[in-house]
Amino acid sequence: MSSKSNLSISDHLLKGDGIIPYLLEHTKGGEFQSSYPDSVIIHYTAGGSAESSARHLRNKDVKASAHLVIGRAGEIYQIVPFNYQAWHAGKSKYGSRVGYNKFSIGIELDNAGVLTKAGTEYVSWFGKKYQQNDVLQARHRNEQDLKYWHLYTPEQIAACERVVKLLIENYGIKEILGHEEIAPGRKQDPGPAFPLDRFRNRLLFEDRADDETPLKGKNYKVTASQLNIREGAGGQFKKVAQPLKKGSEVTILEEKDGWCKVKTTITGWVSKGHLDI
Repeated sequence: MSSKSNLSISDHLLKGDGIIPYLLEHTKGGEFQSSYPDSVIIHYTAGGSAESSARHLRNKDVKASAHLVIGRAGEIYQIVPFNYQAWHAGKSKYGSRVGYNKFSIGIELDNAGVLTKAGTEYVSWFGKKYQQNDVLQARHRNEQDLKYWHLYTPEQIAACERVVKLLIENYGIKEILGHEEIAPGRKQDPGPAFPLDRFRNRLLFEDRADDETPLKGKNYKVTASQLNIREGAGGQFKKVAQPLKKGSEVTILEEKDGWCKVKTTITGWVSKGHLDI
């Protein structure tokens, strides 16, 4: 897409250059209840192209869907209107909230996901080959091992940011999460090639910094049944003690990229999404 200055939302649909209506004839989920959606979930398609992924999700016999698919040139396929639920989250939980289809807009980014190195090339699960300049070697936030990941394009990330800004303005979006965060262990998307922490911090927090009360020095309770406490801000860091139990009270010392450094009987880092903030 060359320009998105004219991008808008009307009747729960995107309007503007580069928008490709690909709507389902019959939506797979019902309408959102009042006050929802309030979240955005970022995914990758793990498919060969944006058009093929959109066509797949549009198929009435496929038990999955998403609101949008964003291609590598920034083109956007809209499959489900924003006032209807889509089947993108599956079994999902974050903090005390369960079943994110009921609360969120699902955005799929055309990306092959995890790649396997084969000589000087990198191969997707569906057999497509990629060159080194399309690949990032990195460790997933929920894993220990380094893997190869298909890079997103700047045009794709920019288009996603423009869309999410509009969703914030029109629907009061309060959370931006990766599928990997609401279904850890089951899903890896959008993976480390997508700058998820910087993306959401820029859209949700930086513009509101002067209006929000800092978390530092305040006490909060653990909402998960068990919450790992780690050496650093990320799932790749070692656990420093037994998990904190639900209802445990912690004091926040620092906040970074969706994680909080907390003090209880010990000091360590925990995922912000599992505190009653």
